[in-house]
Amino acid sequence: MTRMVEMFQDGGTFMWPILVVFVFGMAISFERLFYVFVRANLNSTAFMAQIQKLIMAGNIDRAIQLCNAEPHSALPRVVKAGLTHANQPEEDIAREVDESILMVSPMINKRTSYLGMLANVATLIGLLGTIWGLIMAFEAVAAASAEMKQQMLAQGISVAMYTTAGGLMAAIPIMILTSIIQGQSTRILDDVEQFGLKTVNLLVARKRNVGGSAAAEG
Repeated sequence: MTRMVEMFQDGGTFMWPILVVFVFGMAISFERLFYVFVRANLNSTAFMAQIQKLIMAGNIDRAIQLCNAEPHSALPRVVKAGLTHANQPEEDIAREVDESILMVSPMINKRTSYLGMLANVATLIGLLGTIWGLIMAFEAVAAASAEMKQQMLAQGISVAMYTTAGGLMAAIPIMILTSIIQGQSTRILDDVEQFGLKTVNLLVARKRNVGGSAAAEG
């Protein structure tokens, strides 16, 4: 820990913006990790198995209640959009489901795009600090007095090396977390699209069965 403090101090002014970028990146990363792995996470297969049973049994109200029990997950919102229009034509059901998918997608990917930008900014600030440190070192060699030359040269090299290291140390964990978040977000969206289409097909099949039964009775 002491070494990290010394590194931060020797890195100079550029270490502060790198630290700010790192803090923002970690804050967004952990918020997104909590959302996609805890708040919005759902066993989609088990959930749809229950929905399918309820739809085929004609218990649409109970299926809607099941969706309402998971208000923070994306899939129940999409399924609910189809269920609330279960008695409408197939085109209307499909349109409502598609619109719901378009609405939940930004929620899943919210703020994730900033993470890649923050990782790049941390790296570039580190690079800028490196260039600045080299400029300091060259100025020391060119203009400083003999007694100050060694001190200024060491200071310039320290700024160059530590800002490079600081930028990479900030960027690498942000990039790793970004990859994890994007992978989970993609899985959620794939489930939403797959089971959204399945919901439409189930509701259409239910209407046909109901219509066929009514025609047979008539």
